[in-house]
Amino acid sequence: MSQVLPGDTPLVHDLIGIGFGPSNVAMALALSEHNAQVDREEAVTAHFFERQPCFGWHRGMLIDDATMQVSFLKDLVTLRNPSSEYSFLCYLRSKGRLIDFVNHKNLFPLRVEFHDYFEWAAAKVDDMVSYGHEIIAVEPVVQDGVVEYLEVTARAGTELVVHRARNLVLGTGLRPRMPEGIERSERVWHNSDLLAKVDGLEGTAPERFVVVGAGQSAAENVAYLHRRFPDAEICAVFSRYGYSPADDSAFANRIFDPEAVDEYFTAPDDIKRKLMEYHGNTNYSVVDIDLIDDLYRQSYQEKVLGTERLRFLNISRLVGVEDGPDGARATVRSLVSGEETTLDADVVVLATGYSPADPIGLLGDVARHCHRDEQGRIRVERDYRVATDAELRCGIYLQGGTEHTHGITSSLLSNTAIRVGEILESVVGHRRSAVSSPASSPMSVPAPTPAPAPATAPAVGEGRPVVDGVGTAR
Repeated sequence: MSQVLPGDTPLVHDLIGIGFGPSNVAMALALSEHNAQVDREEAVTAHFFERQPCFGWHRGMLIDDATMQVSFLKDLVTLRNPSSEYSFLCYLRSKGRLIDFVNHKNLFPLRVEFHDYFEWAAAKVDDMVSYGHEIIAVEPVVQDGVVEYLEVTARAGTELVVHRARNLVLGTGLRPRMPEGIERSERVWHNSDLLAKVDGLEGTAPERFVVVGAGQSAAENVAYLHRRFPDAEICAVFSRYGYSPADDSAFANRIFDPEAVDEYFTAPDDIKRKLMEYHGNTNYSVVDIDLIDDLYRQSYQEKVLGTERLRFLNISRLVGVEDGPDGARATVRSLVSGEETTLDADVVVLATGYSPADPIGLLGDVARHCHRDEQGRIRVERDYRVATDAELRCGIYLQGGTEHTHGITSSLLSNTAIRVGEILESVVGHRRSAVSSPASSPMSVPAPTPAPAPATAPAVGEGRPVVDGVGTAR
């Protein structure tokens, strides 16, 4: 139960979620289902903060014909609770498209449709989220020498709100990665900005686009720009001979199974590395074979007709971009000969992937209680709880940023429903343990005294928590 402490002390939640993309939407759905099945005293109270003004997931890549690379059964709830009212099938029924979808005989919905499902699901639990709120600080609240609560300060415009939590669930997502020395601009885009920026070219007559990257997003960008601007040349730059197909065979896909997380977590580090080497081609820098075939067929047809608009600069690498008022000049170097080619383009699109946000970068002074391994990586337990000093009694759970401990599904959709169930089970289990131990009960001690405030932490929101550009969203 939420508790109001003496004086002006903020409300205490069992759980505060930072970010409200698909991972934490799934968390909120799991909480809603749990609370509907237990007594009021056993309910888990929670609130989520999201920097965006409304739910949004990879909006810049919702190309009208792009499909998911994950089965619709790996939605936000089904693998955890097949009877859930929040499943993709229930969404389809509510939209009057269930029979149509069944007749379609396809496991992989349009990406824009799955985004609509996410929005539909998020709206079911919108009483648990505050949109338009940036987290600016997380501070320890100390009593009797231990951290009993974490105080979360969020900013919405000029207003500050303060809440306290016994547990944090961090879903801070991924950040677009740019090549070293290259910045985004009006003429140099990351692929995450594609749809937001391409409309600004309407009414102009672009002559050339340069698309850099070898993954699914890069190939989709090439196909989309080629179709949308029928008079423009599209130059695809990548260091391989061609796009590599994603391995989505049945046996290889076991790397995304819930059981694979157990195996990966317990495996020695050298085996972890081998597993990633063996099966990285299920997700990273690979493309659906149908899209590869379509692009090759289009390229060959243009050669036959003598109107080549698709150019593939393979075994090559972008080494520089000069941004100007009327366009961008890209310099591409052959990896074989070292010869450099200059391409004057209206736009350079960099489908160069994403990097995980620092999972504890916003924790301020609390971060010193979090343990790291010999390589400086955050130590994470099997239940996604960060390993911490004993004096930090609060739980810090990660949704993402755990590839080194939990494997390839860390930032993908495949295991989201299972993961949030495991986190919820851990939160409930630790609370029961605390209740059975009076010495650790938050209400058995005097009102807490806040620790000295740390420096303001960077603001975050969940952003775009599914890999898109680094690999396919499995």
